[in-house]
Amino acid sequence: MRAAGMRAGVIALALSCGAAWAQLPTPSPVEQRLAAQAKHVTEVTLNQSMLQFASKFMSGKDSDKDRDVSKLIQGLQGIYVREYDFDKDHAYTQADLDDLRKYMQGEAWSPMVRERTRGVSQGTDVFVKLINGQMQGLYVLDAEDREIDLVLILGPIDVNSLSELGGTFGIPKDVVKKAQKKVTQ
Repeated sequence: MRAAGMRAGVIALALSCGAAWAQLPTPSPVEQRLAAQAKHVTEVTLNQSMLQFASKFMSGKDSDKDRDVSKLIQGLQGIYVREYDFDKDHAYTQADLDDLRKYMQGEAWSPMVRERTRGVSQGTDVFVKLINGQMQGLYVLDAEDREIDLVLILGPIDVNSLSELGGTFGIPKDVVKKAQKKVTQ
């Protein structure tokens, strides 16, 4: 019990200090609270080896989309998706959203889009990880009336091809399209 608490403390400290994720994160305490409150939860965690395995099956497909997605994921280090659906509007708090945003504060991640609606706990945030002028990570937090979506993609990302990932690996189509639109504006 004590070791688990210490591990959680170390993870929280590393994340709160803005550590750049070199690997996929473990679910944070706020994510665990949201999952407990949600009517429906979708959790997708794909590390680099899982993505490479999936790309082998997609590259042989006849579909152009499957081949495009296969090319996109070959260089990725991971994909982390969380979707929380609630029974009622704003079942989450502004503090929950602020806690989720805190994980991306630091030198490696830069806020690119901050969209807010006055008086309600909703909005969209897009953070990017830039290394030598190249996008090496994307984090999207999209909070709607009855839904919160988190998408973390680690590795080299071609913004123009980003929408191809929507609808695959549990990544909501509308969230990726919204992020792509806001990033390219």
